[in-house]
Amino acid sequence: MKNKVVIITGASSGIGKACAEVFGQAGARVVITGRNAANLRAVADHLTARGIDNRAVLADVSVEADNRKMVEETIRAYGRIDVLINNAGISMRALFEDVDLDVIRKVMDINFYGTLYATKYCLPHLVAAKGSVVGISSIAGFRGLPARTGYSASKFAMQGFLETLRTEMLRKDVHVLIACPGFTASNIRNAALSKDGTPQGESPRDEGKMMTSEEVAGHILRAVEKRKKYLVLTTQGKLTVFLNKWLPGWMDKMVYNAMAREPDSPLK
Repeated sequence: MKNKVVIITGASSGIGKACAEVFGQAGARVVITGRNAANLRAVADHLTARGIDNRAVLADVSVEADNRKMVEETIRAYGRIDVLINNAGISMRALFEDVDLDVIRKVMDINFYGTLYATKYCLPHLVAAKGSVVGISSIAGFRGLPARTGYSASKFAMQGFLETLRTEMLRKDVHVLIACPGFTASNIRNAALSKDGTPQGESPRDEGKMMTSEEVAGHILRAVEKRKKYLVLTTQGKLTVFLNKWLPGWMDKMVYNAMAREPDSPLK
């Protein structure tokens, strides 16, 4: 990673922030984006204090023009792009029969179209560098989770897009990694949208028992260095992907029961 240029979307907290630090400590020059100016500035200051060369770009991945600006500012500052980490994301929790469709649209705009826009504008530079595109997906991109229809749909769409892109880029030597961390301690559940689009607030899960964002970032760094195609983390995540392939009917019941045990679950 020495002197590589890495763009990380949604880097003002959680896995994005952890990736900025981990890749920066490995020698990369880091460009971070986010929608909250104060949080983004705090992360940039944190990186600078640790001797990490960085640039902060205020940008909303769901806005196409912001992605163009992100790339233009990166090229102006560093002249190249070696790795794009599509990390910006949002979740939701509500039954499909109850949810406002604008909630689904917002989740798709950020999780899927945000990945699409960022990758589109970075791609010419990644082709030139024979670089890497990373999509921070989820086990929900392999197995649909009840009460998270919009989130699962967005991650399935992201994975389909990235798998196709990897095939298209086969002879151009662009590496594409689909990373599925499983449940990770971050603020994604606190910021998850409820049925009417308001933030959920409290996480319905015990964050203390989850893999940390820093651990996830370390795994992503190693997967990029090894140019892996998939990264599925946690024993629970690996079992879910495996069992869903071979025992889908049984997994329907298991997943339903697991999600129904969450506090205040919309599942009856």
